Amino acid sequence: MMSQKPVYLTPEGRDRLREELEYLCTVRRPQVAAYIQLAKEGGDIMENAGYDDAKNEQAFVEGRIATLEAMLKNSVLIEEPGPSEVVVLGSWVKVAEEDGQDAQEQAYRVLGWAEVDPANGLISNESPLGQTLLGHRAGEEVTVQTPDGVRRFKILEIR
Repeated sequence: MMSQKPVYLTPEGRDRLREELEYLCTVRRPQVAAYIQLAKEGGDIMENAGYDDAKNEQAFVEGRIATLEAMLKNSVLIEEPGPSEVVVLGSWVKVAEEDGQDAQEQAYRVLGWAEVDPANGLISNESPLGQTLLGHRAGEEVTVQTPDGVRRFKILEIR
């Protein structure tokens, strides 16, 4: 059973999950049912690899549908935070990593785990950096314990 903890989503993230759910229910589910029917017509289902594949796909699709339904049921909408003195859920934060040599600037948006995309700067509020940034102000330095060790960041800008 999935946890009942909130799933923080932007309006765009919620829409993407709804679209995926709609696609799975209206397109993929009927396709898989048709594959299963075809495989059954192919003879003995005990030794039918096509039937096994279709049943595995059905289990995946039904599991994903259940997951999406639970996520949407427990979703809490993140609105654009607007100007803020401190980092909040939905904030874009520009930081400079203090590594002793030269500071590398990076921008991150702190979101819920369901919309994480580190390659595009989207980090979770539950990640070590995301958790640490929340509630801090521009100009402050934060220390983050990561799997690679301690890292220090200076918050340059919040938007």
